Amino acid sequence: MIWNDYFLTLFDSCCASYRGGVRQLEKFYTGEDRAFLATIGYQTREFFDFVEDYCETGDPSASTALLVAAVRRDYFLTIQKGVTSERQLTVEELPSFGHQLEGYAYLPRILAKARAKLRGELDPDVMFGCGGDRNFLRKHGSIPPADFLRRVWAVGDSDAKLVAWIKSQTA
Repeated sequence: MIWNDYFLTLFDSCCASYRGGVRQLEKFYTGEDRAFLATIGYQTREFFDFVEDYCETGDPSASTALLVAAVRRDYFLTIQKGVTSERQLTVEELPSFGHQLEGYAYLPRILAKARAKLRGELDPDVMFGCGGDRNFLRKHGSIPPADFLRRVWAVGDSDAKLVAWIKSQTA
């Protein structure tokens, strides 16, 4: 089975478990599932967060979760050469909800989360693609989360290039 098929099968299985009342991470995955997630640079909690949001609200979809995972996997294998980062971006280190970048409220927060997501450095209590992120992306051109991640990767450290791209999406 190729990785994306395994991902979607696992997503469906986890949704069934979640709907069946399983909420504890230690009961959510088999050893094989954990090993698989490690091969794509994914943490068990971030996968759970996508499943939980989907089961509770219907958003983001399994395909959105897969596309976000594909960006993370590509970055993990290409840039990080399959080596997991030891750093974690904590909730306390995130810009607040009200911080602005060139007039865009929330952009510093989602940008910090996206950069940490690419590197696999999100604290388990932080989710890229949460409701606030999805709201920001919808408000500024209905940007798919995976597209935002790829653009963050492409612009590197250039906040100005990212802002210009966001402006082009809402024009």
